Amino acid sequence: RELLPPWLVIIAGLTGIVLLCVSTKDVPVTPLRTKYGIVLDAGPSRIILFIYQWTTKANNTGVIRECSSCLVQGPGVSNYSYSPHKVGKSLEKCLNWAQDEIPAEQHSQTPLYLGATASMRQLNLTHPIFSDGLLAPLTVALKSSPFDFQGTKILSSPDKEAFNWVAVNYVLENFFKYDWRGQLVPSGKGMAGVLSVGRSAAQLTSKVEEENQAPKEGVRLQLYGQTHNVYTRHCPCHGTDQLHSRLLSLLIQ
Repeated sequence: RELLPPWLVIIAGLTGIVLLCVSTKDVPVTPLRTKYGIVLDAGPSRIILFIYQWTTKANNTGVIRECSSCLVQGPGVSNYSYSPHKVGKSLEKCLNWAQDEIPAEQHSQTPLYLGATASMRQLNLTHPIFSDGLLAPLTVALKSSPFDFQGTKILSSPDKEAFNWVAVNYVLENFFKYDWRGQLVPSGKGMAGVLSVGRSAAQLTSKVEEENQAPKEGVRLQLYGQTHNVYTRHCPCHGTDQLHSRLLSLLIQ
């Protein structure tokens, strides 16, 4: 076997030494900018402020995650019926906390939204003047924050259950998944139905596969490049109160 010429070995060695000595720089990569969103969940017993963030989108829908939350001190919104001036003030501490959590330069670009649920929906049916009197100070308090206020809304039952359906299927990764390259692709899995059990009734929410079969009272959602027609079937007298009564009856028997 012939050996390499000595001069070639010397050149190769010198080349290696030069490459080790020359300073190198990483190729600059523009970091993805984190965006934020704020949702206030105004439930029957408490108000919680949630901060969400995302850096990427899949077919114009953000790939989000909850990064932190703040429990508003005090009861639920509907409990302020006779002292509506206090409900807006109750948000101050959590709104100030959110300003510290989110970079100041992004405050004006961070959407802020409040959704009220069952107790406010009931109050709006029985005493609409009271519900309007509560939403007004909430709106004033949220508008005075540096965030991009998107409005306050009393969620209808179909809307609330549709949001629950979205949350469950998002956590189960039924909308999309990451492939071996780390790219977002459709998951190819079917959508799960959601059973929500309240005190007086239960709700079963599922996707209607055929668009022409979608009920009029359903909710139409556009998520990750796909359209979903979501319908909620209400089952009265199948809530926890009724289950508890049936259990007591069986125990007595």
